Amino acid sequence: MKKAVLFAVAFAFLIGGISAQEIAVIVKTGNSSFWQNVQTGASDATKDLKKTTKKLSMTFLGPQSESNVNEEINIVENAIDRGVKAIVLAPSDTKALIPVVKKAKDAGIKVIIIDSLLEGDKSNYVSFLATDNKSAGEACAKDMIARLSAKGITSGKIAVESYVAGVGSEVGRVGGFKDYIAANSKFTIVSTQYSNSDQVTALNQVTNTLAANPDLVGFFGANEPSAVGMGRAIAQAGLAGKLVAIGFDGNGVLQNFVKDGTIQAICVQSSYNMGFQGVQTAYDAAIAKKKVAAYVDTGFLLVNKDNIDTTAAKNVLY
Repeated sequence: MKKAVLFAVAFAFLIGGISAQEIAVIVKTGNSSFWQNVQTGASDATKDLKKTTKKLSMTFLGPQSESNVNEEINIVENAIDRGVKAIVLAPSDTKALIPVVKKAKDAGIKVIIIDSLLEGDKSNYVSFLATDNKSAGEACAKDMIARLSAKGITSGKIAVESYVAGVGSEVGRVGGFKDYIAANSKFTIVSTQYSNSDQVTALNQVTNTLAANPDLVGFFGANEPSAVGMGRAIAQAGLAGKLVAIGFDGNGVLQNFVKDGTIQAICVQSSYNMGFQGVQTAYDAAIAKKKVAAYVDTGFLLVNKDNIDTTAAKNVLY
C-alpha cells in the first residue's frame, strides 16, 4: 500500500495545497495523454472555482497502469483517510472499486464517476460523466462498414485490439462495435486481444494478428495505447491504406496516423470535459450543496482526414 500511495503522490497536481475543501481526482493511470488531458480540464475548473472559493484545492492521482486495480483502490483509501470533500473517480474495474466507493459515501464524501460506469448501488455516487461508449463503438463500426463498402468489400475478417477486459468503457465500446458489426453486416470478428493499455503489447499483438490473418480487411483499436500500437504494427507491416483501421482517442500520434492514411478515422472523446465538468460537478455537490445531474454525456467526434483541421476536431484533440 505504501508503494502505491507514494507513486500516486508523484502524480499529484496540487493547487493551493491540501485543505478541508480538497477535491481528489483519481484516474486509471497518469501515463497517458488522455488522462493528462483530463488533468488539464480538472486544473482549469479548479482555477475558475478558486476565484470564489479560496481554500479549494485539487489533487490529481493515478496508478502506474490501468491494470493495477489494487493500486487505484489504495489511492481512493488514502483520499478517504485525508477527509477530502469529494472524489472524482475513473474506476479501472466495474466491480472491484464498489466497496471503496461505498466507504467514501459512508464517510460523507461525494463521489463523481467519470469515463467508466461502476456497477452496484448507484446511490454510492452522485453523478456519472462519460462518453456514451456503446454509441461510440457503434459509430466506429458503422464508419468501418461504410469505408469497406466504398472499396467494394461487403464481407471478410475484422480484428479488435482492446485494452482491459471488464472495464466499463471497454464493455460498452467494444460491445457496441461488435454487436453493430454482427447485426448490420456480413463481416466476422476473428480476434479480440487485450493490451492492458500498453502500446508495446498492442504492437506485438496486432503484428501477430496480421501475420495470422493475411486476408484481414479491418482493424479496430479501442483506446489510445491500443490504437497507437495498432497503427504502428500496420505501418511496419506495410499495410497502411490496404485495410480499414479505426482507432479511439486523439493524441498527436493518432492524429498523424489519420493524416498519413495509416488509420482512416479516430473516435475522440472530450477528456478535457471529463476533467472540467467532473471537478465542477464535485464542487456543486460537495461544497455548493447543489443538486447535480445523475448522468452527463461528455460526447465524442469521429475525426478523419476531411475534418481533422476543423474547430470541432481541434476542440477535442490533444
